[in-house]
Amino acid sequence: MNPIESPLLQSLNPEQLAAVTYPNNQSLLVLAGAGSGKTRVLTSRIIWLLATKQSLPQNILAVTFTNKAAKEMRSRIQGILPYSIQDMWVGTFHSLCHRILRRYHEIAQLQKNFQIIDTQDQLSIIKRILKNNSTIDNSITPKDLVNYINNNKEQGYRSINPVLMTHHQYDLLNSYYAIYEQTCHRENLVDFTELLLRCVETLQNSTLLQESLQRRFQHILVDEFQDTNNLQYQWLKLITGNHASIFAVGDDDQSIYSFRGANVKNMQYLIQDFKIIQSIKLEQNYRSTQTILDAANELIAHNTDRIGKKLRSVQKQGELIKYNRTYSELEESQFVLEEIKSHHRNGESYSSMAILYRNNAQSRIIEQSLFNAGIPYKVYGGLRFYEREEIKHALAYLRLLVNPEDDHSLLRVINFPNRGIGHKSIENLQTKAAEIQDSLWNVLLQEKSKNKNIASFYHIICDLREQIDQLSFSDLINELIHKSGLIQYYQQKKGDFQNKIDNLHELVNATYTFDDQDIEQIFSDTPQAISVKDKITAFLSNASLEAGERNSQSSNDPSDYVQLMTVHSAKGLEFDTVFLIAMEEGLFPSGYSLNHHDSLEEERRLMYVATTRAKKNLYLSSVYERYHQGRKNIALQSRFINEIPEHLIHHLSAKDNTPLVSTPLQGRKNNVSLTDKENEPYTLGMMVKHPSFGVGVIINRQKKSHSYVLTINFGQYGLKILDSSLAKLEAI
Repeated sequence: MNPIESPLLQSLNPEQLAAVTYPNNQSLLVLAGAGSGKTRVLTSRIIWLLATKQSLPQNILAVTFTNKAAKEMRSRIQGILPYSIQDMWVGTFHSLCHRILRRYHEIAQLQKNFQIIDTQDQLSIIKRILKNNSTIDNSITPKDLVNYINNNKEQGYRSINPVLMTHHQYDLLNSYYAIYEQTCHRENLVDFTELLLRCVETLQNSTLLQESLQRRFQHILVDEFQDTNNLQYQWLKLITGNHASIFAVGDDDQSIYSFRGANVKNMQYLIQDFKIIQSIKLEQNYRSTQTILDAANELIAHNTDRIGKKLRSVQKQGELIKYNRTYSELEESQFVLEEIKSHHRNGESYSSMAILYRNNAQSRIIEQSLFNAGIPYKVYGGLRFYEREEIKHALAYLRLLVNPEDDHSLLRVINFPNRGIGHKSIENLQTKAAEIQDSLWNVLLQEKSKNKNIASFYHIICDLREQIDQLSFSDLINELIHKSGLIQYYQQKKGDFQNKIDNLHELVNATYTFDDQDIEQIFSDTPQAISVKDKITAFLSNASLEAGERNSQSSNDPSDYVQLMTVHSAKGLEFDTVFLIAMEEGLFPSGYSLNHHDSLEEERRLMYVATTRAKKNLYLSSVYERYHQGRKNIALQSRFINEIPEHLIHHLSAKDNTPLVSTPLQGRKNNVSLTDKENEPYTLGMMVKHPSFGVGVIINRQKKSHSYVLTINFGQYGLKILDSSLAKLEAI
């Protein structure tokens, strides 16, 4: 059969066909939009090269980002071709580098039987190194060191690299890095990041090996090119050389993994380095309605650093995007809940619906609403709220305030965060408690005079217990997460721990909604006034019941459930109906990105990914007020809503650009309109620019004789209280 006349090629659209049959001696960048069939194009390209005898299997190297994708690609190709493709290399960057290192281990200066260690093995080795070298310093955690080592390896830096040697603030970490390298060399171990770095170094140091591989692999094909990091791109250049052509498939508009080292600029570098004279754009979308695609196209057009394309649908125009703005996050969750019920009544399965959010902390109140309504759900890419480590730590502290003789909770937090109470000290407490058959707390009372660190923990708990009757429940939780050291612990850790901090603040927010909904029901038969201690007890019981029953739900594993996940976790997935919640400045886009051009563009790409997950129905929602760090603040509608043309949106709530706000920790009865005094220079919700802090949102104001005292949320710089007569503010 003539390959051009085969059903495989006849099923391709003109753009796909042009990419698949592009001249085999020229490199090509295929800009594959969301839902445009990029995997099909990549697979068809390989089949076409082989079927037209322009290549032998052993001359092809295909790079995927998952082992599953590699297996599926190989299986599909083998199912069509009548001969074996065993000699063709298909795999992830790591698996391909492993193959090279295994085959050329002597050149790579590795023993033949070297062992690959996974992330858990690596962490165990790091813990052993820190324990054996504890005299150096005990302030570095295993995860700190793992992140330091892996991040530097991804940059191509060894412990002896001059770049690291000259940064004296990293001397301690670098000394551990050197010990880790020596340990792995001695024990014949190779971690995941080492696979790539060692392979790059081996190719750089061996011209013969480099040229041998370049002669063999005449056709290099790469999937998800936008997710490559600097080291992976360097490896591709070494493998390709001047002999081979590269066929790269990717979408710069879906580059959302910079926190993992992905460099969106690699697509631009590819065009320059490989002298690509033409890019083919796959703009035909097979997933979403045209309305959804029009919104995505208009949204992403606001990014300046992109190659550019415009998606078009094979589907009908479809429903308008539905946007709803509610007063509070509780009302937002109820809105989502009712819409889910409506879709389900109309025959749509729960599993075809997804709720997406920017970060995991935003799942709590949605989880609670679904759980209370008996709607099955599953949280992807993370634990359910009350199962998360930092939440369990905070709840353990809270239990000790109510009952200090709770040994289980005490053991969990007596040395977390680390306050210098070692294992032996804790074992001694347990031994004495067993001997006198008493609680650890009572033993601790006797021992605190002998151990200053135990005394420090004792005073933290006592001080917090004394404040139970002095503070509101919410203020007490806020005090707890700070005084216990939990917030400071995650703030000081290297790496991305902002989610854990956000979750702790969300726990504070949970006490507000709990006050409103549950306290009166639980204590409805109690004649006396409800104390803060009662509220704590009820809150802890509620958290335990929810976690326990949700675990029971998950053990039944219903096949039909609403899917909850961050937008990052949703990459590559699709759903009939998507709910995108918390569309507010500082949340989506994130607060950090508001004053950083590159970060804001990545946030917009993330929004583009979220939008294009929806096949038929897309819901967007935001609120007027949202609790943040114990304060009820004005929530400014996300700029991404404004970037979608009005004719594509159906406003389910009244279109109102003057939201109501209240002062922190006050209720609705004190609400004031933003435009009560239209002639005033500073209004709540106004966006302003400060010369040092960048863009911020006015969330509170107090009138003075000739000026205002303004509380402004500056995103990454936090809340600032400024005098309008002194601060150089510019309205924007």
